[in-house]
Amino acid sequence: MSALSDLRVLDLTQVLAGPYCTMLLADMGADVVKVERPGGDLIRRNPPFAADSEAEAYGGYFQSVNRGKRSLELDLGDEDDRADFLRLVESADVVVENYRAGTMETFDLEYETLREHNPQLIYSSIRGFGDPRTGESPRQGQPSFDLIAQALGGVMSITGQPDGPPTKVGPGIGDLFTAVLNCTGILAAVHHRERTGEGQHVDTAMYDAMISMCERAIYQHSYTDEVPGRRGNSHPTLFPYDAFEAADGYVVIAAFGDGHWTALCRAMERPDLAAEYDSGEARMANREELRAEIAAWTAEQRTAAIVDTLEGDVPAAPVQDTEDIFADEHVHAREMLQEVEQPGADRSVTIAGSPIKFSETASEPGGRAPLLDEHREELLDDLHRESDAPADPASEPTTAEDG
Repeated sequence: MSALSDLRVLDLTQVLAGPYCTMLLADMGADVVKVERPGGDLIRRNPPFAADSEAEAYGGYFQSVNRGKRSLELDLGDEDDRADFLRLVESADVVVENYRAGTMETFDLEYETLREHNPQLIYSSIRGFGDPRTGESPRQGQPSFDLIAQALGGVMSITGQPDGPPTKVGPGIGDLFTAVLNCTGILAAVHHRERTGEGQHVDTAMYDAMISMCERAIYQHSYTDEVPGRRGNSHPTLFPYDAFEAADGYVVIAAFGDGHWTALCRAMERPDLAAEYDSGEARMANREELRAEIAAWTAEQRTAAIVDTLEGDVPAAPVQDTEDIFADEHVHAREMLQEVEQPGADRSVTIAGSPIKFSETASEPGGRAPLLDEHREELLDDLHRESDAPADPASEPTTAEDG
């Protein structure tokens, strides 16, 4: 049994933020029904592909964040499809959507309407700028993507080299971090419902999420009245905490504590540095000089030798690429690479595993991503049979006349 095996989620999301949120729920065992618009999720045809064939159902983007879900294609503007969706809502626990604010209202499928069909429903929205129900904003209704959220939320202003331009973080954290927060909110709402029987609207905005992620910049600005800038791979208040070039790559070293600093100086055979700069304040005040000393030491050695020398005494690691990750024993021991079927290709593909581990319940990708509308029959046939079945007289309410 999985932790969320009794949870039914209707997933109206597409692209990344919403699908990643519902992917996390699916990995933990929830039955996630991906309700796709006609033609399917916009990213079904996004590369990369495992085979040079039009028969391939979808690319790696869709596969990665939609694994373990069921697919149903519905046109919410069609009367019959809208009715089918509302019947699904009646037995669902959660509905998740990531349209612009006001879009669900155009179908008369907003939170208030769905709540009439299922008072215990948890309705979750992921938007660029939030929903008016939880706080009105002049930005609501504007489109947003990861790049927009990172730019507005302060991420780009503190990312990159000091003399370089504002830089986007590689992974789509505007989508991914928002998705994780939204998933957390959904599970909190489920817990609240178990105690009270009350459903509610959970709302997470990408802009808000990026401000939350940049919490350090927020308090720095408040405490110092200064605008934090870009510092490359270094830390604004800790040293050494940086990346250093080695003979064959890069290594990161985090030795800002007195004990770690002493151990690093011992490994460098520079006890004089440990004695002269014996406090964090002294190291911060002379960080450029000390960085040059460490860089000179690392430049003469290979990354593996540096890490081996420091292991157990100083936090250090090589800067790995995906080839290194695929070869890392830790990654395989933690089942963080998962093989899944790729429809239309003659081989399986690898996607990231689930980082959420439990001692008693399974948490792992539940198979490949679905084909478009693959599960129509199993999802809708029972609903139609129930609606077409004659009423059972025994189930009718008793009236005074009936005795």
